[in-house]
Amino acid sequence: MKVAGFTFVRNAVKYDYPVVESIQSLLPLVEELVVALGNSEDHTRQLIEAIGDPKIKIFDTVWDDSLREGGRVLAVETDKALAHVSKDANWVFYLQADEVLHEADLPIIREAMEFYLKNPSVEGLLLHYHHFFGTYDYIGDNRTWYRHEIRAMKPHPELHAYRDAQGFRIGDRKINVAEIPAHVYHYGWVKPPEKQQAKQQSFHKLWHDDQWMKKNVSQSNSFNYQQTDSLRKFHGSHPAVMKARIARLNWDPGLKEGILNMKWKKRLLYFLEKWTGWRPFEYRNFNKVAHWHPLRKS
Repeated sequence: MKVAGFTFVRNAVKYDYPVVESIQSLLPLVEELVVALGNSEDHTRQLIEAIGDPKIKIFDTVWDDSLREGGRVLAVETDKALAHVSKDANWVFYLQADEVLHEADLPIIREAMEFYLKNPSVEGLLLHYHHFFGTYDYIGDNRTWYRHEIRAMKPHPELHAYRDAQGFRIGDRKINVAEIPAHVYHYGWVKPPEKQQAKQQSFHKLWHDDQWMKKNVSQSNSFNYQQTDSLRKFHGSHPAVMKARIARLNWDPGLKEGILNMKWKKRLLYFLEKWTGWRPFEYRNFNKVAHWHPLRKS
């Protein structure tokens, strides 16, 4: 069984993406790792080359900065990376530059891949998410944060990134997936406040025009981490590759666990989910056809 990884990145140094940790976390799972390196204004290339692993295959791309609707350019860049994956791969695994895998989950992912390798009814694997916010101690705890997404897929001629590359589709249809007990650790909202603000001022341009940007994105030099709905404490362990980055954290946004800012309608939905586990009107860009566990395969 051959597994190929793919990702894309641009300006990882400028916006403090944990792309090195992301790549390092994926390397043990794959036989090759394709990196679509966007036209950066910093030393992103040197950062990735310094990893020094022969599995890494870097190719240069130029982002179309005129694509400013729905994050479309992110899907375009994702598809470029996917197109460079070796054609003999049995599975492809996608991580974004701020997503990291825990080493404890790698055997689970590989076992699930082997289990479903020759099962045509399962076309991908659905992973759970930890969305960290502000620091490495807190997780986003409201409906804004998606709970699952497809990250492992069987290659298909019509496989492509969907919308802003949060997920994938085959042609126009949703992918049939098996949910597995593994997590993606999403660190895109843990940065020094000045780096986070710079990212907001740049990143929102991928979705919105200048008028929207002027109205909705602060021109402050520091991001206000207090402007979230709710948070909960994270009591698990982080991926080992994140140890050095976590040790370098040198800011305190003054966060606390619980509801911070939430209107009454959102509160009703929030508590309904907490009490029942059900999230009404949840967006699901996948068809879940199986739920897999290493001790209970079904």
